[in-house]
Amino acid sequence: MDFVNPGLLGSADTFRREFATPIEREHNPEVIERFRNVTAPFIMRRLKTDRSVISDLPDKLSYNRYYSLTSEQTALYSQVVSQTMDLLKICDRKTRSGILLKLITSLRMICNSPEQYLDKSPYVGPQYSGKSEMLFSILDEIFASRRKALIFTQYHKTGELLASWLNERYGFTPNFLHGGLKQKERSAMVDKFQTLRDRKALVLSIKAAGTGLNLTSASAVIHFDLWWNPAVEAQATDRTYRIGQTRNVEIFRLICAGTFEEKVNALLESKKELAELTVAAGKSWIGDLSNRQLEDIFSISAGEEKDRRAFEALQGRAPKGRKKSSAQA
Repeated sequence: MDFVNPGLLGSADTFRREFATPIEREHNPEVIERFRNVTAPFIMRRLKTDRSVISDLPDKLSYNRYYSLTSEQTALYSQVVSQTMDLLKICDRKTRSGILLKLITSLRMICNSPEQYLDKSPYVGPQYSGKSEMLFSILDEIFASRRKALIFTQYHKTGELLASWLNERYGFTPNFLHGGLKQKERSAMVDKFQTLRDRKALVLSIKAAGTGLNLTSASAVIHFDLWWNPAVEAQATDRTYRIGQTRNVEIFRLICAGTFEEKVNALLESKKELAELTVAAGKSWIGDLSNRQLEDIFSISAGEEKDRRAFEALQGRAPKGRKKSSAQA
């Protein structure tokens, strides 16, 4: 807006003082309304929630489902954060972004499953992932009501693990739609999912299947690992929330309580009000935070942190029988 209409929203400092701070931090309704009035003449939007545009779409309901890490995940998570924070204290600014990107990727994998993070993991199976327990509790309800589900992930290995886990739990292996498939293979998967009742779930790569597909036979969407661009996530959800859908659509976002997943999600939510909620793609903004701020984001919250001695107890030992951790909504 500043490029095409210089001065309309004032200088950067003026904009932060008059709009950004009152909207993001104070949720000031008068400022929000003033911001909309100033920008409205320059914005054209078509929303599916507008009944004057599309009158026959059902409702869309979104839920954040929180889960806890297992002891194995907690041990790995704490170790990676501790090692990276030590490294950040001695690295130069040039290598800082690369280190943070590696940290984010590692923690995302650990939150999914130790099996995804470790090349030769002794922790094989869904029982070592708190996220899988939450996933199963959601799918149990969906399948009991004879509905279908889309499960989105951003990792190829996660997609393969999900297909294996669902086979172990429910006795069928869902198709996994990803970028390595030929167009003919993708079309066949979509057709079968749309027409066959026994295809109760479809696992999808959010990059390969986030746009262009019509999957209205599903009425539930599960974002197994969150994509930190709300627009991309919404596009993926719209594979089933589109013209032709007759059921209410439920969206489930799986978030690990007390970890960076919950904290980054809260940061993004706080940003949404500013331009309804546009957030720049990518993760470059994280690189501008101080070491103290990074530690606050990536460390496990005190209320959720399990005994750090779990890592020492796990070092050098193959896993024995363990109690399943309880998943919390």
